[in-house]
Amino acid sequence: MGTKLKELITPKLISIEDLSNKILIVDAFNVLYQFLTSIRQMDGTPLKTSKGIVTSHLVGLFNRTTKLMLEGLKLVFVFDGKSPELKYQERERRKALKLDAEAKYTAAKEAHDVESMKKYAARSSRLNTEMIEDAKALLEALGVPVIQAPGEGEAQAASMVSDGLGYAVVSEDYDTLLFGVSRLIKGLSISRRKKERDKLNYKKSEISMIHLEDVLNELKINQDQLIVLGILIGTDFNPGGIKGIGPKKALQLVQNKSFEEIFSVVNWEFSHSWQEVFKIFSESNTVKADVTWGKLDRKNITELLINKFEFSENVVNKKLDLLEKKQGPKAQQSLGAFI
Repeated sequence: MGTKLKELITPKLISIEDLSNKILIVDAFNVLYQFLTSIRQMDGTPLKTSKGIVTSHLVGLFNRTTKLMLEGLKLVFVFDGKSPELKYQERERRKALKLDAEAKYTAAKEAHDVESMKKYAARSSRLNTEMIEDAKALLEALGVPVIQAPGEGEAQAASMVSDGLGYAVVSEDYDTLLFGVSRLIKGLSISRRKKERDKLNYKKSEISMIHLEDVLNELKINQDQLIVLGILIGTDFNPGGIKGIGPKKALQLVQNKSFEEIFSVVNWEFSHSWQEVFKIFSESNTVKADVTWGKLDRKNITELLINKFEFSENVVNKKLDLLEKKQGPKAQQSLGAFI
């Protein structure tokens, strides 16, 4: 879900050329869910093998990652670890929504309502452990670094940028800013089209960047105030935020009142305290990451994509040929090779 900061922030448009040779830390779960919801058949169901195994996430991951690598981008993928207990309520909310969507999809299918099938199929997307492990295996075979976060992936990604291990974080979630990332990239795609919510239609997509320093200056607040602003309008750890308080009102509160004053007058309806939510963003659980790019492992990619998941042999080989030509006979490279 993330936080609803969009109304208060104006991203700056950039081109993919602006990111060439930059190290970008990718929020893996964020992009995998994008692929699961957007890469669909005409009836809204995901792409599958002849045995019924879902492949939408791998189709998107392979196509986008290889394309961006050919564009000269240096990608590092960060995967979520164990979620904080405070996220339980949000997990249960999402689970209920998916179950509801599945029921509505079944009803739409029985009624031959294709448009509703598309909408509810996308809403019922699930990312399981096997999908995650297959995604990691593909990335590692492509030579792309995979980092396992101990907790929230966004927190780990933000800390890596702060530590100089990356230029920016790639994610569609604004709550990445609450973890203190200095640069956030949105809309990074291999095409200039973006899927519309709950539909299979597409609209023009643009790449944009958000600089945290610019956001804080424009809103005239500091990082702690930004976190409280996010909490007031809702995060994954207090879904929905404070009833009756939207982004503009929340901004006025943090600009003019102390945190104690704010939470003494608002109606906090959660079983845990606002300080506990604040601590998740301000004292994130992260690890020091080892970022090393490996060689392209053509054999493993072939085994995974062509033999196991029935990808087109011609399509896969064509992309791998292009990558091998671009990379040349490189040995493994560490972060130092790119900075």
